Amino acid sequence: MHRLFFVQCRNYCYTHAIASNSQISHFARLGQVQNARRVFDEMPNKNVTSWNSIITGYFQNHQPNEGQCLFDQMPERNIVSWNGLISGYVKNRMVKEARKVFDKMPQRNVISWTAMVRGYVEEGFVEEAETLFWQMPGKNVVSWTVMIGGLIQERRVDEARRLYDMMPVKDVVVRTNMICGYCQEGRLDEARDLFDHMPKKNVVSWTAMVSGYAQNGKLDIARKLFEVMPEKNEISWTAIIISYVQYGRFEEAWKLFEVMPVRTTPACNAIILGIGQNGEVAKARMVFDLLKEKDDATWSAMIKVYERKGYELEALDLFHRMQVDGFRPNFPSLISILSICASLASLNYGTEIHAQLIRTDCDDDVYVSSVLITMYIKCGDFVKAKLIFDRFSPKDVVMWNSIITGYAQHGLGDEALEVFREMCSLGITPDEVTFVGVLSACSYTGKVKEGQDIFESMNSKYQMEPGIAHYACMVDMLGRAGRLNEAMDMINKMTVEADAIIWGSLMGACRMHMNLDLAEVAAKKLLQLEPQNSGPYVLLSNIYASKGMWADVASLRKSMQSREVVKSPGCSWLEADKEVHMFTGGQSMPHPEHESILKILEKLSPMLREAGYIPDGSFALHDVEEEEKLHSLNYHSEKLAVAYGLLKLPEGMPIRVMKNLRVCGDCHSAIKLIAKVTGREIILRDANRFHHFKDGVCSCKDFW
Repeated sequence: MHRLFFVQCRNYCYTHAIASNSQISHFARLGQVQNARRVFDEMPNKNVTSWNSIITGYFQNHQPNEGQCLFDQMPERNIVSWNGLISGYVKNRMVKEARKVFDKMPQRNVISWTAMVRGYVEEGFVEEAETLFWQMPGKNVVSWTVMIGGLIQERRVDEARRLYDMMPVKDVVVRTNMICGYCQEGRLDEARDLFDHMPKKNVVSWTAMVSGYAQNGKLDIARKLFEVMPEKNEISWTAIIISYVQYGRFEEAWKLFEVMPVRTTPACNAIILGIGQNGEVAKARMVFDLLKEKDDATWSAMIKVYERKGYELEALDLFHRMQVDGFRPNFPSLISILSICASLASLNYGTEIHAQLIRTDCDDDVYVSSVLITMYIKCGDFVKAKLIFDRFSPKDVVMWNSIITGYAQHGLGDEALEVFREMCSLGITPDEVTFVGVLSACSYTGKVKEGQDIFESMNSKYQMEPGIAHYACMVDMLGRAGRLNEAMDMINKMTVEADAIIWGSLMGACRMHMNLDLAEVAAKKLLQLEPQNSGPYVLLSNIYASKGMWADVASLRKSMQSREVVKSPGCSWLEADKEVHMFTGGQSMPHPEHESILKILEKLSPMLREAGYIPDGSFALHDVEEEEKLHSLNYHSEKLAVAYGLLKLPEGMPIRVMKNLRVCGDCHSAIKLIAKVTGREIILRDANRFHHFKDGVCSCKDFW
């Protein structure tokens, strides 16, 4: 009877220990290591498995010090305890500590050796892994597979193949790894030979071969193999769809996606990005909305599509919703939003994103700093842009380009040239973008001689052949300076075919200097190159209208209508009360506070006249009575935006306005005087450059 009681008690303790050990492992897997420790501490009888379970739990939850501390307290250890400690350190990327444990183990088995080899491979120490591998007293299929995987990881595929051939027993895993290695190197024939001779294939092997073909651009072969797969899983479907997207075959990707049995998040992300950037934004949003299990990449993909396709306000709205839904903004989404802030000149939002980048320690990245510089420049806050530029070291050519281009856009030609010379003196070789920036600076500030010298140095000093963008800068520079015949000579002598940008630059100069003959030549070329572009019609119409040639204006309009050419409407915007407010020319889409805006303009009108403002009716471009022309000028979008800024933004805060087209001459004159009579600083970014208006003067010196 006493013996029976003893056996029952032992069985109870054993069963209780098993249940407790299972609880410890369960809590650890859930990340509840404190609950796991509570169960462990409350166990009346702890066996070696209990100790192993709690130590493993600490390592699983990235608390290696606590795990090591408990290991040191163990009353007894077995080889599983030692192996668990090595694996724990390996999983926490602490391979040196793992090796110390390995070296003082009282005894080792194949699992100990393999765990240590795996640790070296995962950390990229493949040579150390090789040394240890060849010292192993015995190897199993896992040991061989790990070592072969390490060589493939190092792109040492031929050595991996030699080891593979030495392997006594090969399973489906190592054969698949070897196929992946060959595919990674583009050696598809060798991969296919291995695949065809596999005694047994599984869905992973098939997927590896399909992916190999797809990733190497053999999509049609990949598709044929995909179609004959005996079974397909989610990974197979995802791999083929992502490959179609990567190679720009969006229609086929979409057809596959439509019949995909279970739509995975990675497949949806690829489709959103692919079809969205291909112009099907609504369809991309539909996929986004239907996806239940969104991840960071899903949000980033949709935000990026909106950013690339000009849906800036939708992107900002989605970015806000992303955070409301509990997703922390990741690096790609933050970069996309910064680009949008730059596009919208949304300084407040951009500053908030900058703060988030600082909190996540991303602002020290050279790429991020370049994007930040560009954002602040495009928002008109050159002081902050320069602060970021000055504190960052070392600077790459992209960062130098950002600040040079920024100086150019703000009309600071001397500063742009100074930075360019400093860059060259530090031994940083300028690239094509650098020269576009510095030549633009010369163009915007009338520095023709300096610009010509720099243009000549591209070939003579830097052995760089000027491209179309550099010629466009030179044509623009000569044209702005009134040297239109020289600009035309340059076009005729160009080593590359003049494109629409070149002829557009000449056309703009002809508008500035009222040269009708050359304007008609440029317009004819532009209409041949871009028949649906309204730009040449508008510029030519400006010249005709300014000369009172209304019959020619009417003829141009008739030509536009017959060719179904639509003029891009003037649109301006500014940020107020943490919202971006849009304004369009005319009264077709009035702002909700339109009446208040008109009252501001009415209040300004006598003040401007007293300050010397004379409306320039030539910019109204209509063959109507003078009074009607002047009324039309009041509805130009940039004037409406400035008036709204006066209405909403507090004294002392600059009014920052963005316009999609070039600012007209009348608005430029008016805004100079608005800045003077109100004592406000107004920063206007148009399609060409920045205009800083203060005390009745513009930074462009009326040269734009």
